[in-house]
Amino acid sequence: MSNFYEMNIAGLKRQLPICSVNEHLDIAAFIIFGDVELTVAAAAELIKKVGEFDVIATPEAKSIPLAYELSRQSGKPYVVARKGTKVYMKDPISVNVTSITTQHEQHLYLGQDEVKLLDGKKVLIVDDVISTGESLDAMKTLIKNAGGSISDCCAVLAEGDAANRDDIVFLEPLPLFFK
Repeated sequence: MSNFYEMNIAGLKRQLPICSVNEHLDIAAFIIFGDVELTVAAAAELIKKVGEFDVIATPEAKSIPLAYELSRQSGKPYVVARKGTKVYMKDPISVNVTSITTQHEQHLYLGQDEVKLLDGKKVLIVDDVISTGESLDAMKTLIKNAGGSISDCCAVLAEGDAANRDDIVFLEPLPLFFK
C-alpha cells in the first residue's frame, strides 16, 4: 500500500497520509488545518446540503477552521466545545468522549456564554471526520444539555461504517484500511 490515499473532496484532489492506529487498522489522516482552499470549498458544499440552523457547534480542535468558514459563509455564530476548562468559562457543563484518533477518554466543555447562545436554538454540529460517532454523540448530548436542538450533523468525510449512516451529512466517504 502507498503511504497516501488520494481522494477528491469538494472538487479538490488531496493526498491523505496513511497512519497506523494499531496492529489491525490504518487510517487516512484528514488534516484540514492550513488547507484554506479545501476549508472554503468544503464549507460551501456543506451549506448546500444542510437544513436551516441558528448556531454552529464543533468539538475542539481540527474542525474549528471549518466551523469558522461555515460561520463566515452563513452569517451564523459558532461555538467550540473545549477539551478543557478555561478561567473565563463560568459554570461549564461537560460530557465525556473517546474517539478513534485520541484513543483515550476526554471531556468536552461549554461555558455559560456558549450555553446561552445554544439555548432554544437549532444547532448544526460540524466535524472534520465522523468515524465511530463517539464525538458526535458527545456533542449531541452537550447541545441538548445546553437547551439546543440538533438541526443537522455534518462533516467533510464519513469514515468506515459512518458512510452508511442516514443521520449525517457529509461530502465523501473515507475507507478504513484493515491489516
